[in-house]
Amino acid sequence: MGGADDRFDIVVVGAGPVGLSFAASLAQSQLKVAVVEQNSIDTLANPPFDGREIALTHASIRILREIGAWDAIPASDKSPLHGARVLNGSSPFALRFDPPSGSGEPLGVLVPNCRIRDALFKTIHLQNHARLLCGRSVVDATTSQTGAVVTLSDGVQLNAKLLVAADSRLSATRGLLGIGADINRLGYSMLICRVRHERAHHQVAIEWFDHHQTIAMLPLAEGVSSLLLTLCSNEADRLLAFSDHLFLRELTNRCRGRLGKMTLASKRHAYPLVTTWAHKFQAPSAALIGDAAIGMHPVTAHGFNIGISSQKQLAYGILTACRDGREIADPDMLHGYERWLRLSAAPLFHGTNIVVGLYSSEHPAARLARHVGLRFAQHVPFMRHGISAMLRR
Repeated sequence: MGGADDRFDIVVVGAGPVGLSFAASLAQSQLKVAVVEQNSIDTLANPPFDGREIALTHASIRILREIGAWDAIPASDKSPLHGARVLNGSSPFALRFDPPSGSGEPLGVLVPNCRIRDALFKTIHLQNHARLLCGRSVVDATTSQTGAVVTLSDGVQLNAKLLVAADSRLSATRGLLGIGADINRLGYSMLICRVRHERAHHQVAIEWFDHHQTIAMLPLAEGVSSLLLTLCSNEADRLLAFSDHLFLRELTNRCRGRLGKMTLASKRHAYPLVTTWAHKFQAPSAALIGDAAIGMHPVTAHGFNIGISSQKQLAYGILTACRDGREIADPDMLHGYERWLRLSAAPLFHGTNIVVGLYSSEHPAARLARHVGLRFAQHVPFMRHGISAMLRR
């Protein structure tokens, strides 16, 4: 028989931003929560810079503010996004996304991934609500209508009423639960670094679909941008091996001097691109949140925001069940969560995949289609305004 220290209301697997924000969303309840994380406590407490800048929507910012994490992020790490431009090849035409005139609000805010992780870790520690079980992984998990049993790599068994997987788009926990997923290894990698540059960015992001590459320029501090270069993985590996001097020369040529003279402001990081869509988002006494449920292509910058909203929705369902005297793993609640996530995320997920397919194709018909598509979107106000509103909501 397990002891009281091994029994929890909820066991969360994965202490990334979504897993930690989920634990923080439950902080005002009396639920006993454990978060299992394979990385060490020191890594969680001091997350290294990984190159990734997260474009947070206003909805995500509200969630982070509600759980006490937003104010823990230094103001110097919050870069307002006042507009976005989408370019295609050598055409001078740009599809524009701007805040409504007179709104006074940016489209969103760019924040380094490591600063979000740091703020959420500090929030969990201050609340002293969730028990962090670091340096351990999950090697077995079984669930039924009566609860979940989780076996850790050190042999410890945890018993819980609900198991929540938040351990990446290649989630091992998802596999242990017998939930399949559509996994698409795209054969591309995203090469990321910060650069200092001589031309002003005016806090406007640029997404440039060029031939055989996609370049995103994300505005940070004045004269500094995060530059994301999407290439075939073997080409990304080749550039990653370059010296700083050769890499900057290559980067300047690929950007066609849009930012002027550039110098490196960070190390380079490369991430293979993989998209996932779990066949189910719940099972008896179990649920998937974040990338364990849906791993989106980063081109539209919605993956992180969907993850944050998914944990909020599940936490709301759990807290409502508690208030109504129902079990926290109530099957109707879990099915309702799955329906909500499927309906809210499917249009973005599949729409993004269509955009990626169209804008990564080098077929002449695809080149023409994307050029016509950008011009069409520019002259259909509800499309541009709808996307802008989605970022602000």
